[in-house]
Amino acid sequence: MSGWPLWGVLTPGEPAQLESRARSIVMTEMDQELGKEQPFEVIPGSGHYHAIVGTDPSDVGAEMQLAEELLLGCDEPVYSIDRANDPWTVISWRNGALEVLEMDPEALATSLGCPLPGSQRASARTARKPLRTVALIEGVQAAEARHALEEDHGEPFPPGRYHFKDTPQGLLLAGGTAGMNFAHITLSERFSQTTVYGVTASPSLDTFSVTVMQAGEGIERFTRPLRPDPCVPEVSKIKGENSPERILVALGIPAEWFRDE
Repeated sequence: MSGWPLWGVLTPGEPAQLESRARSIVMTEMDQELGKEQPFEVIPGSGHYHAIVGTDPSDVGAEMQLAEELLLGCDEPVYSIDRANDPWTVISWRNGALEVLEMDPEALATSLGCPLPGSQRASARTARKPLRTVALIEGVQAAEARHALEEDHGEPFPPGRYHFKDTPQGLLLAGGTAGMNFAHITLSERFSQTTVYGVTASPSLDTFSVTVMQAGEGIERFTRPLRPDPCVPEVSKIKGENSPERILVALGIPAEWFRDE
């Protein structure tokens, strides 16, 4: 696997068994029968923890699914890592509960004996090209979105947790102090009649994807460069536009929201 891992899972186990389990979790039987390349690589560690990593932005989120499944029958914590979005997110999974950790993913991986590929190159923050996610939620206002997310979270958010902005097109939502953490998917599930546009892009927009959701499910997606997903139909336009810059204008999302601050 070439490229710098955008997501990963740090888990105890035996590498060959972990690879087999991970394949059954993230790939369908049809994918395996057709010989589709698995979207991850297992990196054996020097101890009993090993890393499962992926480099494709369209697969970000697989780390959550893998961590939840690999935790079953495991007495030690499993860690999921999202390095695609800014800020990076590290989550500890243990005894069926999860906790967001305020720590560097590479330091954690190194401490467990399974350094992530490219860690030395990426130790300088400028070595990475972060992807950020911004969502447009049509027909929902900031106050009701905040209430729904806090209700799901179980307590009020600290200042800056999310950025909310009401616009003529709808509500713009971006992650604040701890990233997006699938908040737009939660809102799509809660407000099932509305349409949500989840946009993930690099600062220069050379990596760009839009997933259109209803009731928490992707119904179509637009990607540049093209990254077809067998589960979600690929479209050539979003709101009649076929370039990242024009799509952002149509959605009312400022391109500056994807750039480094």
